[in-house]
Amino acid sequence: MATNDARWTAIPEVGHTADQVLADLAATKAHDRDWRSGKVFSLVYSAGDPIHELHAEALRLFSAENGLNVMAFPSIGILSRDLVGFAVDLLGGGVPTVNGYLTSGGTESLLQTMKVARDVGRERGIARPKVIAARSAHAAFTKAAELFDLELVRVGVTAGFTLDLDQMEEAIDERTIMLVGSAPTYPHGVIDPLEAIGAIALEHDLLFHVDACLGGFLLPWLTELGHVTTPFTFAIDGVTSMSADLHKYGYASKGVSVILYRDKTLARHQVFLTEDWMGGLYGSTVLAGTRPAGPIAAAWATVMRLGRQGYLELAETTWQAARRLIAGVGEIPGLMVLGEPDMTVLAIGATATAGINVFGVADELSRSGGWYLDRQSDPDALHLTVHAGSAPSVEPFLADLTVATATVTGKGEGDRSVPYATDQL
Repeated sequence: MATNDARWTAIPEVGHTADQVLADLAATKAHDRDWRSGKVFSLVYSAGDPIHELHAEALRLFSAENGLNVMAFPSIGILSRDLVGFAVDLLGGGVPTVNGYLTSGGTESLLQTMKVARDVGRERGIARPKVIAARSAHAAFTKAAELFDLELVRVGVTAGFTLDLDQMEEAIDERTIMLVGSAPTYPHGVIDPLEAIGAIALEHDLLFHVDACLGGFLLPWLTELGHVTTPFTFAIDGVTSMSADLHKYGYASKGVSVILYRDKTLARHQVFLTEDWMGGLYGSTVLAGTRPAGPIAAAWATVMRLGRQGYLELAETTWQAARRLIAGVGEIPGLMVLGEPDMTVLAIGATATAGINVFGVADELSRSGGWYLDRQSDPDALHLTVHAGSAPSVEPFLADLTVATATVTGKGEGDRSVPYATDQL
């Protein structure tokens, strides 16, 4: 029986034609942000229309298969192993025992590493283990702490927005099980002092997770190009796990991420097995049971299509676009880039004496030019995730940013109602 509740859409009595369904779907996107124009500095990472078309075909080929069971669908197991292997190649640091699993995104990868930390802590006799991370570490750590009954202690950051090592050491006690560092941090694009954190972890016999969800599939190429020299892989002593998102700078279709562990002893804590029901042995390496195979196929297709040379070219394009943005922001009176971004993610804030509300700038950019930027606080800032698809829009953005800043200077508050989307990973 069809619902009479006006809040909900009823199932149609007679199915629509395929053409009508597709037309309706297209119509629902009428007010979505136009990311293909390069005006969305968030949420979408674009390597160009040919790659998006490849995604669509790979998703179609694997649209019905169930990623839960690689015995029924061995192709999914092959593709998954390859994707994990690609990540090990980039991030393993020459450590031969590194291994891992695919997840649905960065949030799930961080959930998994926190669940593993909880289990290791309980093996050590800690009823409620504690994890220490900077205030700049991703919000998913807080979500994971709530889900798995961990205590998350967030310590401060330095003037350059990297984790404060002294505060981290002071927070360690007998219940601490894991330390967290970011490569880079999402809010400001800086790499935490990972080598120093690793040394602290070894000294106290703690796990150490490097959240490279943003940088895992870009920093290796920037390192090869000579733009980044800061270590971030398992080559750092003390690193016990790492996360990296293929659907960010791997330019894969959403959502595919990788969680890697230094050895199988640690990785086994992620595996779930049970026989306590009437359906037989049930096992899973991720939080979900049934999961789509299409994104796995699309991620594999992306890596195979781009290859090392393709990724190096995209990385160079992205780097140059970000450097131009950073320089251009510095030329606009009253604005500044917060910290010194190590990668291609940055935050734009106002100088102390400028009298500029950056959220008002964002409102003006949206109204006059259709630009979309995430908004951050403490301090207030506009967040830009620069990718290869951003490059053509850099100069138009800087021109509009200059005008928008001049327009709102001294005019007070902007709209604070647009939060960071916590499901972006």
